Amino acid sequence: MSKRDYYEVLGVPRGASDQDIKSAYRKLALQYHPDRNPGDKTAEEKFKEAAEAYAVLADTDKRHMYDRFGHAGLGGAATGGFDPTVFTGFEDILGGLGDVFGFGDLFGGARRRGPQRGADLRYDLEISFEESAKGAETSIQIPRLENCEGCHGTGAAPGSKPATCPQCHGRGQLRYQQGFFTVARTCGHCRGAGTVITKPCPTCRGAGRVQKEKKLTVRIPAGIATGQRLRLSGEGEAGPAGGPPGDLYVVIHVQDHAFFQREGNDLFCEIPLNYPTLALGGEIAIPTLEGNEPFAVPEGTQSGTTFRLRGRGMPDVSGRGRGDLHVTVKVVTPKKLTKEQKKLLEQLAATLPREKFEPTAVGDQDDKGLFGRVKDIFG
Repeated sequence: MSKRDYYEVLGVPRGASDQDIKSAYRKLALQYHPDRNPGDKTAEEKFKEAAEAYAVLADTDKRHMYDRFGHAGLGGAATGGFDPTVFTGFEDILGGLGDVFGFGDLFGGARRRGPQRGADLRYDLEISFEESAKGAETSIQIPRLENCEGCHGTGAAPGSKPATCPQCHGRGQLRYQQGFFTVARTCGHCRGAGTVITKPCPTCRGAGRVQKEKKLTVRIPAGIATGQRLRLSGEGEAGPAGGPPGDLYVVIHVQDHAFFQREGNDLFCEIPLNYPTLALGGEIAIPTLEGNEPFAVPEGTQSGTTFRLRGRGMPDVSGRGRGDLHVTVKVVTPKKLTKEQKKLLEQLAATLPREKFEPTAVGDQDDKGLFGRVKDIFG
């Protein structure tokens, strides 16, 4: 009898993600599981069919071969009928099926709970704009679980050690037959560890870990930006049962600067200048990350003009060069003038052409007033 398309069996499109495939299989497995449908051969066959489809589509290599060549591309990998051994760790796949039916890991999926890696930790660190620009070194203090010094993480009192679990004999699971499956249930006495602590450590009360605060030094590289993070390997929480520690991730938050704005590795700023400097040109001092830098403003510079100072921006956090500094000059109109300043400005104004809102008598296009130029643009 020909086999149905595996994607059709699970009810997912060919471009389905791994999570979509897993979710679809979980739904079918719960619906057609033999424990829910005792004696129903049709449900049993559908359960086997879904299991076979999932065994192929959940495997990257098998799925690739199936997508290219169909069932023929699998050879004997999935054509020999339902293979219960393919479902090691079935409880993880179904996400709680054991709770529904009252048993733990299926098909030998339970594992002894030996040493496990500790949890990763996060620390949010706020730094100044200057620290992000030049780099810095700071100290932080984090609370975390550390291995108990009294028992070195075992949970057993000094001079003693965990004993083999008398119920599962160290396997961490109890096996029994469930229909046509071999079912492995996590041992409730040792909780899958395979060992029990008969004499708990008085310091940690058998937990193997204690809460402490650790002071750490964090080196901040120059050029780091808000949202970037630093990884301190092995500075997370200690693992259960003496397992290796996790990592600490320090997430950076850079304070705003009163003068500079940052975009990528480039910096932007505005500098107010008076009219004579823009009209006549002149040398000014531009603030940079390294201090003031002299800059010659060209004669006739218009307000709003932006100049680029190459290599005066933020350093790249990887150490590959620096960004640029973009400086926009803005004319500043004085609010109060002395009598002498007013007189001088009036004398200057008398020598400059005045803009009017009607065409001048001059026919030269270059001598048109403001109104004439606007009329040319908008009609």
